[in-house]
Amino acid sequence: MTDYARPETMTEALRLMAGGNWRVLAGGTDLYPGAGSRLAGPLLDVTAIPGFSGISQGGGLRIGAATPWSVIAAADLPRACDALQQAALQVGGRQIQNAGTVGGNLCNASPAADGVPPLLALDAEVELLSAGGTRRIDLKDFLLGPRKIALEPGEILAAILIPDSALRGRSAFLKLGARTHLVISIAMVAARLEIERGYVSEAAVAVGSCSAVAVRLPLVETALRGSAVAEAVGKVSAPDVQEALAPIDDVRATSAYRREAAVELVRRAVAEALA
Repeated sequence: MTDYARPETMTEALRLMAGGNWRVLAGGTDLYPGAGSRLAGPLLDVTAIPGFSGISQGGGLRIGAATPWSVIAAADLPRACDALQQAALQVGGRQIQNAGTVGGNLCNASPAADGVPPLLALDAEVELLSAGGTRRIDLKDFLLGPRKIALEPGEILAAILIPDSALRGRSAFLKLGARTHLVISIAMVAARLEIERGYVSEAAVAVGSCSAVAVRLPLVETALRGSAVAEAVGKVSAPDVQEALAPIDDVRATSAYRREAAVELVRRAVAEALA
């Protein structure tokens, strides 16, 4: 029989986590399909914990780990979060968006996780809680590889934190798949740009589904900074994009196709963020 607990406080949840090998359950959209014929426990349902879901602003942005994608998509957020909200509308169908959570998307650690490139472009950190205290690490350091995260025994991912400095400018998210919706991406891109007096003052660009984890593109970002808006798209070169990528061949696409697709998606995302 599967052990199950639904604590109503974070203190209780952390006490349980410290005393056993609990699997955290929120939306269950990754956990249930991956369980096969038997859902192994023990399961710790975090959906009753106050503050574990929801978005708050002030000195940055705090997104509770159990916040559903549909809530993120409908929230009144700065234009810098456009890419995150666009991605939220492409995480499966409406039923999945209502149930699936941003924290689950990160902890599942798929190379094709839709939420990761927009959050990387927003300089996101994760807040990790345990009975021993709280720690914060950059999202890029939390994601170690396919299905691998830097979560220590007894820890829970409590929130995603976006600094105020990353909430400036505008952003865009583009995803390429075999069809427009309900598909695992071949490649995806998020771009966030800040514009001052007709020039790009800051740039953050991330690509997913083209490496073991989604990555930022430092060479592209450097090329974009300081460029005139009218010339920015032309500053995106194929070598600068592809230098950071390590795509694989699989049933969805070849590595060569992913490399070419990533270049085109970056250019289009930059153009959309500037539009």
